[in-house]
Amino acid sequence: MYTYEHSVLLDESKCTGCTTCLKHCPTEAIRIRDGHAIINPNRCIDCGECIRVCPHKAKKAVCSKLPDMDRFKWKIALPAPTLYGQFDNLDDIDYVLDGLLKIGFDDVYEVAKAAELVTAYTRIHLKDENVKKPAISSACPVVLRLISLRFPSLADHILHMLPPMEVAARLAKERALAEHPEFNSEDVGVCFISPCPAKASYVKNGFASYKSYVDEVVSISDIYFLLISKMRKDKNIRPISESGRIGLGWARSGGEATAILNEDYLAADGIVNVIHVLDQMENDNMPPLEFIELNACTGGCVGGVLTIQNPFIAKARLQTLRRYLPVSHNQIDKSEISVPENYLFSDLPEYQPISRLSDSLSESMKMMGEIHRIRDILPGIDCGSCGAPTCRAFAEDIVRGTSCIGECPIKAIAEIRERGGLSDDCK
Repeated sequence: MYTYEHSVLLDESKCTGCTTCLKHCPTEAIRIRDGHAIINPNRCIDCGECIRVCPHKAKKAVCSKLPDMDRFKWKIALPAPTLYGQFDNLDDIDYVLDGLLKIGFDDVYEVAKAAELVTAYTRIHLKDENVKKPAISSACPVVLRLISLRFPSLADHILHMLPPMEVAARLAKERALAEHPEFNSEDVGVCFISPCPAKASYVKNGFASYKSYVDEVVSISDIYFLLISKMRKDKNIRPISESGRIGLGWARSGGEATAILNEDYLAADGIVNVIHVLDQMENDNMPPLEFIELNACTGGCVGGVLTIQNPFIAKARLQTLRRYLPVSHNQIDKSEISVPENYLFSDLPEYQPISRLSDSLSESMKMMGEIHRIRDILPGIDCGSCGAPTCRAFAEDIVRGTSCIGECPIKAIAEIRERGGLSDDCK
């Protein structure tokens, strides 16, 4: 049986069972058992919210390390646009790209460059009458997995455009093999420098029938300190950057949507806000729109948990960098009326929706009735003392057989009082 490989894991030795992560997980994937958290892998979307809120640093992201690239003869770095916003007083992207070459990479291919190509083709793709509107951006892997698990009815709205990371990886390898015929495809390695763990999960698991061109994913937080020691201002620095305002704009919420040049769009960031938008969309409570951009992290990719800088400061820095750039360095032939096949993916992964209680409709209805009955006799205060995030989630755990009602301490105390075992006198 296929097992989804996650990039957000728990360090039990640091976990105190404080319930902070329990209350912030957007898919209710976390329970507290035996004094520590447990993550349900079938519900986890690798959003990193538990990493962000854990006061004890018990949640961690698992990514590759730079030495993992040593097995390749030709090593290519794919810097996410978010990387540029991490550095103070940066006035030229080339200092970052030159620094990547100095820490051991043989070549650099900007994801921002690929983002400009994806933007141009998205404009074309949205004109296709077969694209279901509003079309949801496929750039954020957290959103794609969230839709598959919690909003499967909206899957048809996902735009089948490959994310810029994938386009950059393919183009980088093609360029390397064309310029260095002495290498074969196994000799060339591509490393994405990521702001979030979800990209690592995307690469590890592939995407339905699509296999990623990215070989390793390294966090921005790991690369940052290596770069700081190598980045030096030099008047003779080689110009490398090939991206403009549109490419850098993808690092922040709304950057992708505004570049579409269509006013009928919506952009939301932060996993709670994303869920609210998807809820309204599922309930047909949505104005007529062409495009929806959703980012799980607050502020967009600048808010990823693998970054160093405050997302609002990073956003301001990127805004300063964009000021001196052309709108776009990368254009497509204006005569093109369709999107090349190598910019599209064909199918979505199939996951078990987390709302499905049973494969049998009649059994599911029976279980749902039992969940409502149990929830009505619970306190309804969602305290988390039972190890579940809400009384409704606890009722579902009971029906699924993973908990029993005696694990609710409020209910237990009330029953003891009713039997006369506890006095109501607090004095």
